[in-house]
Amino acid sequence: MDEIKNLYSNLKGKKVLVLGLSTTGFAAAKFLLRAGADCFLSDSNKLSEENRAKAELLKKAGVKLEFEAHTEDFIKGAEFCILSPSIPPKSDILGLLDKLNIPYFSDIELAFKVKPEKTKIVAITGTNGKTTTTMLVSHILSQKFFAPAAGNVGVSPLDYLCPFVNSVIKADVAEEIKAASDVEPDCLVVEASSYQLHYAKDFAPNAAIFCNLTPDHISWHGGIEDYFNDKAKMYEKMGEKAHAILNFDDERVKNISTKATKHFFRLNSNGNADDSYIKDGKIYYGTDEIIDVKDVPIVGAHNLQNVMCAVIAARALGVSNDLIKAGIMSFKAPKHRCEFILELNGVSYYNDSKATNPEASNVAIGAFEGKRTVLIAGGRDKNTSLDEFCELIKKNIEKVVLIGEAAQRFEENLKKSGFCNIVFSKTLNEAIDEAEREKPDVVLFSPACASFDMFKNYEVRGEAFRDYVLSKKPGAR
Repeated sequence: MDEIKNLYSNLKGKKVLVLGLSTTGFAAAKFLLRAGADCFLSDSNKLSEENRAKAELLKKAGVKLEFEAHTEDFIKGAEFCILSPSIPPKSDILGLLDKLNIPYFSDIELAFKVKPEKTKIVAITGTNGKTTTTMLVSHILSQKFFAPAAGNVGVSPLDYLCPFVNSVIKADVAEEIKAASDVEPDCLVVEASSYQLHYAKDFAPNAAIFCNLTPDHISWHGGIEDYFNDKAKMYEKMGEKAHAILNFDDERVKNISTKATKHFFRLNSNGNADDSYIKDGKIYYGTDEIIDVKDVPIVGAHNLQNVMCAVIAARALGVSNDLIKAGIMSFKAPKHRCEFILELNGVSYYNDSKATNPEASNVAIGAFEGKRTVLIAGGRDKNTSLDEFCELIKKNIEKVVLIGEAAQRFEENLKKSGFCNIVFSKTLNEAIDEAEREKPDVVLFSPACASFDMFKNYEVRGEAFRDYVLSKKPGAR
């Protein structure tokens, strides 16, 4: 490990390749500029209008760029390559990198290799709940440390590293190339996607949380076992002083093999000294009472699990119980994740646009048990099983309003399960109007589908939901 780390300790003058002008690629290129590397960025796509300003800035700062191809002459000679996470494992460009003996890995791997010794890493993975947990852990740790959230939340951990702009960077671009902070973090809280972990070789965080596992991105990984193994990779290199924080209620997750000290979070009261659990309506860490469940500001049993694993991570890094409780109580749910928008005329509206698969929606549906809830669902179908989704709807949902390409298959499965109170809408705005018609307690927008049939991404979809709901407030229009 020391030999590997030494290879990246001084990047000045080294040719380094970045693949893709994505959020990750842009952050990696800026980091390499700050470190004094000779940065080459290759993107097989045509330069979009959206990325034109980024490309012009990087070119002005000295990055060499190519678009619409990955050419061998451009790539050869690179010391290593940083990949945009979505590049498929069997793509031609990886074959070319192998042929040229150029090592490649993700931005979280590079961040791990070049971070200051003092900077700890807490990594969060799992199928659902990663972003909320990442933001919550960051918020709690920030009661004591500088602990920004990074990774799959949309900000690369590289944005927080190498804060001092290299002297070779032109003064007129230095402000836009500099790091997100002039102070190096005490801790980086990293949401680690299965894509990023697939391309990680030596990534070994100080603490690693595995929230849960359900099928997702299976075609990219090649199967559920490969998907799980990619997520579990970060536990392989962790040492005895590191902390493996695992979901005891998930059979596969709790049995991960690792040298790290294992801690479990669980919804029952059978916790051990290093576990977090719920007993008599309160969340505990070992024998310490942390917080009353009714004081947790985010809804649903899944969010109680998110709180418990965050408690363990905070304790592992030396945060006191009082600061942990204060952090939990002041936390607000991230956008598009069971996000409360407003209450109007007795109806509460929740935006769960991040639920891009049925398993994620199942969690949201269960959070409103006992309330008269209307669900808005649909979008681009991932063609995963809807059995549990339909059963939970029968148990918890009063009416379903369907939109998008998946609407017909969803209707067929719901009716087959015995649920028939279904309405179709052509647009999201129409669906919101329909959902509120009978004045339920809750209107829940949890699509269980990708967004790409009607929206650019789940964020744009969630903003559309929020904007239209907020436009209903008196005086809003």
